[in-house]
Amino acid sequence: MSNEIDLEYFRNLLEKKRKDLLVRQDGQLEAAGTIELDQARVGRLSRMDAMQQQAMARATNHRSALELQRIEAALVRIRTGDYGYCLKCGEGIAEKRLRVDPGALTCITCAGLAERN
Repeated sequence: MSNEIDLEYFRNLLEKKRKDLLVRQDGQLEAAGTIELDQARVGRLSRMDAMQQQAMARATNHRSALELQRIEAALVRIRTGDYGYCLKCGEGIAEKRLRVDPGALTCITCAGLAERN
């Protein structure tokens, strides 16, 4: 496959996703903050609920951080001319796959092989 993809389109898409993630992360940091342990002000069940929400916020923040890393890596690959090529086999990644996941590292064949292993 000749990798004739619109790099400017994907650069803009990745930068928009990056910006959206950074804005979302700012809101998530507050939710993942310290929990009030004063039982006189907050009931036991309310604290348990708050702790569960905190754990969920931390997990969401972690997933966002990983996605941000993937986006940053994709932007680097665009700058170096490696974007759109599978990191495993070197073949071009289908544009349809990149439109679904612009941070994709592998072609569909290599991704399928990795899932089976």
